[in-house]
Amino acid sequence: MALLTRNSEQQQVANRYRRLLRASKEVLSADEVKSLRTAVKHIAQLYSERKTAAGEPYIIHLIDVARICSEEIGLTGSAIVAALLHETLSDKLITPIELDKRYGSVVAQIVDGLTKVSTIDPKNPKAQAENFRELIVTLAKDARVILILLADRLETMRSLGYEDEGKQLKKSWETFYLYAPLAHRLGLYKVKSEMEDLAMKFTNTEEYKTIVRKLKNTSTRRNKFIKEFITPIETELTQRKFNFEIKGRPKSIYSIWKKLHKQEVQFEEIYDVFAIRIILNSPPEREKTDCWQVYSIITDWWTPNPERLRDWISVPKSNGYESLHTTVVGPEGKFVEVQIRTRRMDEVAERGLAAHWKYKGIKQDLGLDTWLSRIRESLDTPSALPEDIVDSFQTNLYSKEIYAFTPNGDLRKFPMGATVLDFAFDIHSNLGTQCVGAKVNDKNVPIKHVLKNGDVVEIITSKNQKPKIDWLQIVVTGKARGRIKQSLRDEKNKQLSIGKEALYRRLKNWKVDDVEAAIITITKHLKLKNSAKLFERIAAEQVNLSQLKEVVAKTDKQPVVQTDTLPKVENLGKPNIEDSDAHSTDYLIIDEKLVNIDYKLAKCCKPILGDDIFGFVTINEGIKIHRTSCPNAASLHTRYGYRVVKARWRQTATAVGSFQTTIKVTGYDELGMVNKISEVISKDLKVNIRSFSIGSANGMFEGTIQLYVFDTKHLDMLLYRLGKVKGIVKAIRLRGS
Repeated sequence: MALLTRNSEQQQVANRYRRLLRASKEVLSADEVKSLRTAVKHIAQLYSERKTAAGEPYIIHLIDVARICSEEIGLTGSAIVAALLHETLSDKLITPIELDKRYGSVVAQIVDGLTKVSTIDPKNPKAQAENFRELIVTLAKDARVILILLADRLETMRSLGYEDEGKQLKKSWETFYLYAPLAHRLGLYKVKSEMEDLAMKFTNTEEYKTIVRKLKNTSTRRNKFIKEFITPIETELTQRKFNFEIKGRPKSIYSIWKKLHKQEVQFEEIYDVFAIRIILNSPPEREKTDCWQVYSIITDWWTPNPERLRDWISVPKSNGYESLHTTVVGPEGKFVEVQIRTRRMDEVAERGLAAHWKYKGIKQDLGLDTWLSRIRESLDTPSALPEDIVDSFQTNLYSKEIYAFTPNGDLRKFPMGATVLDFAFDIHSNLGTQCVGAKVNDKNVPIKHVLKNGDVVEIITSKNQKPKIDWLQIVVTGKARGRIKQSLRDEKNKQLSIGKEALYRRLKNWKVDDVEAAIITITKHLKLKNSAKLFERIAAEQVNLSQLKEVVAKTDKQPVVQTDTLPKVENLGKPNIEDSDAHSTDYLIIDEKLVNIDYKLAKCCKPILGDDIFGFVTINEGIKIHRTSCPNAASLHTRYGYRVVKARWRQTATAVGSFQTTIKVTGYDELGMVNKISEVISKDLKVNIRSFSIGSANGMFEGTIQLYVFDTKHLDMLLYRLGKVKGIVKAIRLRGS
């Protein structure tokens, strides 16, 4: 039996290896193929005893990562070999010298880079911030490291179903928070979409299954609709001698889910569940012309929505993405999104950074270089705090963009919501710190004015201007935020020095021998937290030093014990709890008997009995219970993983109490509708209503109801019964409740 198992495993490895060779044969030289074979044999020996969570030989995971790098991301040569060996250094199975000797310096450098950026420690926020710093530096040095890191995470997510629930949630939130946004920024849209879908599968399981089922049930009708839409366009493009390909594809499950919640609609009400993509084989000099000609053909057949036209060909996105998007009214009066691009643009969109360097030198493909240089600026700020680096990196990862111009016509790209102050700091730090306003399109505006596409901005400065704390609420870019914080810190340190110097001078005049003891005495007398607060108040002239002479005089008469008045920040908010991965079966059980533990239900998501939940240990309010689908869950898991506790409801026969939730009901504005709703809720299902607000317009009504239910089954029954009432179109639970 053991022999059969071993033979089966060997066959699995051989099949995976052959698939890797097929995917890589066109991009590998004869020497690189030889190096690949050597690497496969080597890792087969190094990991001979190790298994994946699925029980397969661990080498299969490593080979699959290498295949993703080649087949789905487009890496070549040494990067594919490095992908096979990417864990050997971190697992201490080989030394850097041996790696260099066997496979060359390029492979060794890539594997060494992966070792540095693959050790995020959720229990140490500073270490995590340093990891972000290392990741940024690596992007600047060799982006192949980051691409292999993304391939590794994608393969991990594909096999995550074999892990325990704690690891599934942890890996999924990390993917939502860092890896998917990073793939998006590097132009790997296909990788990004699959990562989000796989993460959602574990964080919002029921909603994921529902959307998958509905997509499957509507596939036949959708295919018929797509054929009816593209047939006349195909005919005309062929007549005009275009070399093209047309694809019709459903949107990602996660993007559909976001639309459901953002628009608060049912699946059947989303008009753009799928998109049509037209890919042209056009030479570089005709790309833009051909795309606009195809746009003209499409809009001759189908009516366009002018507000939904997106031209990323004339001005590409920062990650190099180029495409022409439009939404038109197709058959049956349904809206259809159409994407028009060339083969080169499509490869850049699918393979992102790898394709970016393949087509290096094309004018439109310079956006990613600009973004990378701006990210590197976050490292240039003197004494930048770790959290500033994280904020800067996150802000630049996942944001829609707008374009504005200097008076000289230089184009600048910003995240949506950027202000005049962001613009000023983007030009130069000194311009930002002295900014008092701007002329936008020849009109005077304040520093908080939000920029729009196409604005021409001229910054107005004053030498008397200084950054203020409320500026942090005005800016959205990481660069501006980092520069403002640094300026505020510099100003604070300056004031501390002034206050400290004034106090020391006064103590010297009073001929005080023990200066440190005197400062401690004054600090306690004024009931301040530490000496820094004392120096601040002195600099701001909020303390009358003359009145403190008698207080200081007591210092010489009685000994003062030296104490450290500064709190140890690193110990705040870190409760002594078991690591969730160390004991995967340990859960915080939430029921009516939990009287010795201080816990509350989080207001941001209002969990009810039956929801998938987790606990979060707060500093002052005990444990907060959140839904796993909470809007804040990603941030809590990734930034404060050491404070997350696995939790679940005890499945008892009796209800543990009533839970507040909010539902939304819409329907036709008919006489007696409020009574019908109230009867179902109060009389039929005995549900206690806390508040009921309703409004109507154009013959339709919309009501928001806060009420108390026993559990999710009780809520589901309520929504089902409301949905059966004549005149009600839909009844749903609001996301944040």
